[in-house]
Amino acid sequence: MILLQAGSYYSRAVYVPKPLADRVAIVTGASSGLGARFAQVLAEAGAQVVVSARRRERLEELARANAAIHPVPGDVGEADDREQLVATTLDRFGRVDVCVNNAGISSGGPERQATLEAFREVMRGNIEAVFGLSHAVAVPMRAQRSGSVINVSSMFSLVASAPVPEAPYVTSKSALNGLTRELAVQWAPDGIRVNAIAPGWFRTEMNSELFEDERTRRWLERNCPLGRPGRIDELDGILLFLASDASSYCTGQVIVVDGGWTIR
Repeated sequence: MILLQAGSYYSRAVYVPKPLADRVAIVTGASSGLGARFAQVLAEAGAQVVVSARRRERLEELARANAAIHPVPGDVGEADDREQLVATTLDRFGRVDVCVNNAGISSGGPERQATLEAFREVMRGNIEAVFGLSHAVAVPMRAQRSGSVINVSSMFSLVASAPVPEAPYVTSKSALNGLTRELAVQWAPDGIRVNAIAPGWFRTEMNSELFEDERTRRWLERNCPLGRPGRIDELDGILLFLASDASSYCTGQVIVVDGGWTIR
């Protein structure tokens, strides 16, 4: 990570091998996919990382691989579990510097996405849970006058998901962008930054069936300007940027990492 040393207009570049040393991070939805990767990247950058998800065994596996990762199983869609996650983090480390709101769900298929039941469920998981946890971590962040909330949005917050119908997911991620901007404005005076990452086609458990279908894969490659899906490591840089002091003057932004999908 390259940071700029303050002191003059043309500051000298300084290499910082552990940009998150002495920082404490929370990552939700960390039992697989992007969340598991985010937890590992933050830990390697020096942070103590508290991970949350419903699958305890997956979290414990992460913790065995890295002593800086600490599992707190739970469902962030539940208020009690959100409170327990923040309380456990504060009891153990006394602060929260970074919160990655990564946990999210889709509706469960083309037919179900058209139901009110699915819409409510997705909005609860993708918006209500983020709103609740963000407010919970804002309390210690406000007291320490610093903090970075990173919401994981989607390129489908900016464009339709066609040809895959997914109205609840698209709506929830679009709303998440608005929530990101609004909380950024409200909390800026408290030293809390709120930004979002909007990934494009990255393979996760949620979309693995698409990647396993050869015709779908060829369609993706034809339609993406860079001609391929993203590698999971290609989100590492933007995550570290937003989590560290490298982005100290950046708030309210939705940063798209999609291989050019949304500029077509």
